[in-house]
Amino acid sequence: MTYETKINPVDNGVNTEALIGARGAFEQMPQAAAFTFRSTCDWISGTRNCNSLNGYFGLGEEQTRKETFAIASDHPEVFAAADTAPTPPEIVLAALASCLTGGLAAVAQHRGIKLHSVRAVVEGDIDVRGILGMDQGIRNGFSAIRVSFDISADASDEDVAALVAQSQKRSAVYDMLTNTTNVAVSVA
Repeated sequence: MTYETKINPVDNGVNTEALIGARGAFEQMPQAAAFTFRSTCDWISGTRNCNSLNGYFGLGEEQTRKETFAIASDHPEVFAAADTAPTPPEIVLAALASCLTGGLAAVAQHRGIKLHSVRAVVEGDIDVRGILGMDQGIRNGFSAIRVSFDISADASDEDVAALVAQSQKRSAVYDMLTNTTNVAVSVA
């Protein structure tokens, strides 16, 4: 299936010209494409934490954002916690939904497809006996994740399915969840 940008481009709020321009710049300077994102997590009390996100390395130097973002996490009362924020696994599901949905909007913009609404519902299954150390044969993380999209767009069902497939193919979070990532943990 071949896609071409329509003569009358739609506006889904994504600057695809800038994204395509970035690709060209990174072809000329591949070292500028190496980014390091970071989060600083501070323990508050019990199982409550707060992550601060500002600043990252990219385009060959440190970058600072206009605003520092905060993501709090906690655990539900059924785990003897305060239930003041989503759990870390729920934040992972939200990250996957956000990455796939944002990618879908960018692909739709590039292909000239007008989006009216997009909703992603993401569910993940965890057997908490693994987390609680009750059974070494049960993993601590998700055993399965399901993503379901409800999309209204000026496009055929086949074109909508192709949007989802391309978003999945280019999603950093999908890649992180489906491929091995080296994680190093240390104490300062």
